[in-house]
Amino acid sequence: MVKTQIVLAAEEAPNPVLPHLSELILGLVAFLILLWLLKKYAVPRFEKMYEERTAAIEGGIAKAEKAQAEAEEALAKYQAQLKDAYSEAAKIRDDARLEAERIKEELRAEAQDEAARIIAQGHAALQAQKAQIVTELRNELGRNSIELASRIVGEHLEDEVRRRGTVDRFLAELGSAGNGAGK
Repeated sequence: MVKTQIVLAAEEAPNPVLPHLSELILGLVAFLILLWLLKKYAVPRFEKMYEERTAAIEGGIAKAEKAQAEAEEALAKYQAQLKDAYSEAAKIRDDARLEAERIKEELRAEAQDEAARIIAQGHAALQAQKAQIVTELRNELGRNSIELASRIVGEHLEDEVRRRGTVDRFLAELGSAGNGAGK
């Protein structure tokens, strides 16, 4: 009997690798309920979170694209304004250069006019001085000539008309002698 009991005990002992049929059915039902619960509650939440995240990412991308477009537009405006500023600066520089040339020419013309005026005044002053000196020299020469002639001739030449005639004749003779010698 001991031998039979061991054999019966060996036949009755369950295989540890193979589960019982009731455990298998219970495990399958529990797995199906778990799948149904996941499909009913968890998967829609995961899908909703996935869609929200996708929308947020796409919204972020759209915002980034919009911000990039605005930045490119602002950059284009800035570059256009900078180009306008450079061209305006170049125009102002050219205008200033032309204005400086015009002012320089005006100042040069004024200086030349002033120099011509000063030269003309100098010539006029020289002519006046020359005329005054010639007049003084004629008077002095006339006096000296009359005095000398009075001594030579021995008569007094005080008559104004005679004196002038004598002086003019003497100067004419001097002028013709000077012109003849210069030729």
